[in-house]
Amino acid sequence: MSKRINGTEYTTFDDLWNDPGLLTDIEKDEIQLKIDFVGKLIEAREKKGISQRQLAEMCGLKQPAIARLEKMQATPQIDTLFRILKPLGYTLEIVPDRSSATGSVAM
Repeated sequence: MSKRINGTEYTTFDDLWNDPGLLTDIEKDEIQLKIDFVGKLIEAREKKGISQRQLAEMCGLKQPAIARLEKMQATPQIDTLFRILKPLGYTLEIVPDRSSATGSVAM
């Protein structure tokens, strides 16, 4: 299956991702950060053996909020991130990015 965006036909995700005129490096970094974060969040939740509903109860949210976050349909505020990460045994911290001169966020 292919997708036409701005007159260009893309047949794979790599075609879209590697198109130099579609996404800036900053946009790619932001997308990758979200993917990495959500992956770690799901991994931590599953490692603890808890459901989305259980996590929601532990941090005072509703299960659909956790589901939207895990599907990358919502971007939580920092205070919400802390509420979600605390019962999983994680926190956020700013650390130097080894691959560039800019910083990154680690869990």
